[in-house]
Amino acid sequence: MKVKNSIKSLRVRHRDCQVVRRRGRLYVINKTQRRFKARQG
Repeated sequence: MKVKNSIKSLRVRHRDCQVVRRRGRLYVINKTQRRFKARQG
């Protein structure tokens, strides 16, 4: 399921969003608003 065509644009959804690289995948995590999660790759 494609949410957004680039993970970088998901970072601006909330000020606590962080882009993290784990095991070759890109994740967007958010500690306060947990619904802003995404994965790429």
